[in-house]
Amino acid sequence: MEMKKRLTLELRNKKPGEVKELVLDNCRSDDGKIVGLSSDFENLEFLSMININLLSVSNLPKLNKLRKLELSDNRISGGLEVLAERTPNLTHLNLSGNKIKDINTLEPLKKLPNLHSLDLFNCEVTMLINYRESVFTLLPQLTYLDGFDADDQEAPDSDPEADGDGLEDEYENGEEGEEEDDDDDEDDLDEEVIDDEEDEDDDLEGEEEEDGVDDEEDEEEDGEDDEEDEADDDLPRGEKRKRNLEDEGEEDAEEEEDDEDD
Repeated sequence: MEMKKRLTLELRNKKPGEVKELVLDNCRSDDGKIVGLSSDFENLEFLSMININLLSVSNLPKLNKLRKLELSDNRISGGLEVLAERTPNLTHLNLSGNKIKDINTLEPLKKLPNLHSLDLFNCEVTMLINYRESVFTLLPQLTYLDGFDADDQEAPDSDPEADGDGLEDEYENGEEGEEEDDDDDEDDLDEEVIDDEEDEDDDLEGEEEEDGVDDEEDEEEDGEDDEEDEADDDLPRGEKRKRNLEDEGEEDAEEEEDDEDD
């Protein structure tokens, strides 16, 4: 894909001034030069142009806010003074896999006071005797060369400010906070469920007690009726019949009174 077309796709209907990161890896440059990129990308902080067959950075526009520039696996052999002129705040520069052969080719980088990290992996210059000592002497502002400092201490995997890791950490912390809130909500819900179950158990126990009382009352009433029946059974046959007749007479008398009232 051509660089101009790739630029259009990467913009995604944004204005150049709104873009902070731009990746143009593996696209095709025109005659080994940068095309389509302009100073309208005034807020650009990260630019990656890996493996685009680049021969020169002479067409690089003025990018005052650019901090990290990836140019690995191209065919750049010199002309680095353009970087000092047009990317004055550069902190990270990756030139690994290019055609840099001499220490003197790096001398223009002395004008980049904020240059913190420089990568030259797989460049011929790394085969020179005292290569590391010579580069650190030439560029005293450097902290890391090819991923290690002057004392051979390895650099961190990434620069939080350059890669935006700080934002990811905040996001992760926010998620953890939300997860903790969710756990608290779940605990509250569990407690409410337990309380509801205990209330239900109390209600059931209360109903069982009431049922027990009602059953006892019913049993007492049944017991009284049974005692009356047993008392009647104990009476002599004549007495029992006499009582029955008296009961019937009382019922007939009540019915006659009702008829007279009518």
